[in-house]
Amino acid sequence: MLRAAPKAAGRVVFSGVGKTAAEIDKALAAQILEFNVESETELELLSVRARKLKTRARFALRVNPDVFAETHPYISTGLREHKFGIDIRRALRIYRQASGDRGLEPHGVSVHIGSQIRSADPFGAALERVAKLARQLQNAGIALKAIDAGGGLGIDYHNEDFDPATKVREYAAAIEKALGTFPGRLLLEPGRFLVGQAGALVARVLHVKRNGSKTFVITDAAMNDLIRPALYQAFHEIVPVRPRVGKARPVDIVGPVCETGDFFARDRLLKPVKSGDLVALLDAGAYGMALSSNYNSRLRPAEVLIEGRRSRLIRRRETIADLLAPELVTGKY
Repeated sequence: MLRAAPKAAGRVVFSGVGKTAAEIDKALAAQILEFNVESETELELLSVRARKLKTRARFALRVNPDVFAETHPYISTGLREHKFGIDIRRALRIYRQASGDRGLEPHGVSVHIGSQIRSADPFGAALERVAKLARQLQNAGIALKAIDAGGGLGIDYHNEDFDPATKVREYAAAIEKALGTFPGRLLLEPGRFLVGQAGALVARVLHVKRNGSKTFVITDAAMNDLIRPALYQAFHEIVPVRPRVGKARPVDIVGPVCETGDFFARDRLLKPVKSGDLVALLDAGAYGMALSSNYNSRLRPAEVLIEGRRSRLIRRRETIADLLAPELVTGKY
């Protein structure tokens, strides 16, 4: 990605708990903005690679402020027992040690407490603790240039009243209050909030069948296309593209993959549909295509961008040749 957009490298932050030496080398060569460091061993590796390349690595510790975020446990990331980040109580010592390392430059501090968080309060609480750490570092002679507030601001998946502008104001107010007079740069990761409600997965109904007391709507889309419901029972509103007349009835909306876990909704009220109808799974703009796979040897769908009345293909549908390409043996043994 850095090779494809080299001019953007100065705005790139490298996060993740499992950075490899090869990845670090490429990021250093590209002169990215900073590394969000998740452990002391990673910081040691970063120093070794930077000194080998005769440069200094700008870094931010990702700290865990131990703030509870009311969200699904799979996407809660800011507690001490999570695999992410470093206990904020150890951060001051680590920054002091790193400040004397010729391969490292303390540049910022990072925090990310989870995803799909609907209240601004946990963000404010986390940033208050981060701002306190920044002041302690300032007093120790280490002036940070950036605070990465992470992401996680949630959207509405249930077709309820939702005012994004109000949510943004509440979020901004909480962060502004927490950071106070911090003079450096504020980094944010509002990905889901920006794109989540802008996307939909459109699927065709293959069959409507009844087994015992259950009615199943079987679509040509599956868990490999949108795994969130199967992975952690995430809710997505599902609507017929062209509603038919009739009363909504409870159905299970499922895909063709050979697992009972291949479902989009269970006992969901849905207007009548028939084979060939299209249904839209809403709010799939975030963690839709990004989490898709070729599981069960299925091909990923196309992506189409809608601009007013115009449409544009931005990712073509995969083919069998795409699926088999990595398995083709070239050369001789």
